[in-house]
Amino acid sequence: MIRRNFKRVAVALSISLLLGIAAQSHAQSAPQEITYLLPAPSVLPAFAPWMLAQAKGYYAAEGLNVKFVAGRGGVDVAKQVGAGNAVIGGAIGDTPIIARAQGIPVKAVAVLGAGSLMQLVTHKDANIQSPRELRGKTITTIAYTDTTYYALLGMMSKSGLTKNDADIQAAGPAGVWQQFAAKKAVAMAGVPDWTVSAQDAGAVVDILPADVYFKSMAQAILASDETIAKNPQLIQKLVRATLKGMADIMKNPKAAADAYVAFVPAHKGKEDYVRRVFEQYNKYVYANQKVLGQMDEARLAGLEKFYVANSIVPKALPVKDYYTNQFVGGK
Repeated sequence: MIRRNFKRVAVALSISLLLGIAAQSHAQSAPQEITYLLPAPSVLPAFAPWMLAQAKGYYAAEGLNVKFVAGRGGVDVAKQVGAGNAVIGGAIGDTPIIARAQGIPVKAVAVLGAGSLMQLVTHKDANIQSPRELRGKTITTIAYTDTTYYALLGMMSKSGLTKNDADIQAAGPAGVWQQFAAKKAVAMAGVPDWTVSAQDAGAVVDILPADVYFKSMAQAILASDETIAKNPQLIQKLVRATLKGMADIMKNPKAAADAYVAFVPAHKGKEDYVRRVFEQYNKYVYANQKVLGQMDEARLAGLEKFYVANSIVPKALPVKDYYTNQFVGGK
């Protein structure tokens, strides 16, 4: 009888142990749920690196289940990330300059490209050779609080112009290229998505790279000081997966466009459009970054000087407050 009871106890303990191991294994294998806040709807081709990372399982391979939520612009994303409402977010590389001036404790943890997201796009028949020739002209921009607008002002400032020397119209994310394509504006502060949309609407354009005149920045990944300090492993996973999506576009824009369209049904049948957008990102935004994701401190310092000089922020802060390269292999 004693031996029989001992066997029952032993079997029960074995079952409990196995169940415990199974539960622990499941807990370890269950993906971590993450809310990733983007500054605009995720269906925009600008966010293709993120969507490709999702489509190709790069986040899943890091043990992450990422849910994308649209915010209301980069500064709003910074506020939400800084407040802890989202662990990670997207903006422009210089957004932390604006955010930290408002007491929002965020840093750029990766920048997607060495170039500027914004390019000055003009009608070819307008024969605009430099920003100096924008005096008295109508220019569209997405909004007066957007970093592409500040990049436009930076380009103009290098030619001795201020915002008062042209008719700059905030037209929203669709109107910015639609009004330009309809020739209601001579130029637009554009990004590759809008440039190709304007071309498809019949516009014949010239592109003045912002970098030639004013070194604004590409898109960036933002995280709070607290998360960087307390959970750097999570930031590393998110950065690594996202940069893989960007690398896919750089290696083969056609294959990346096909994979992207298959994952984002809003662009079904628009593979050629997406490919041309990707090629523009490769040429003007992603190219020439020595280490993928790495922040250029000198470039960031130059932008801060412009923001202070134009009273966009009240004072300069230590440039290292705005970024860290610890997640991309930079120093």
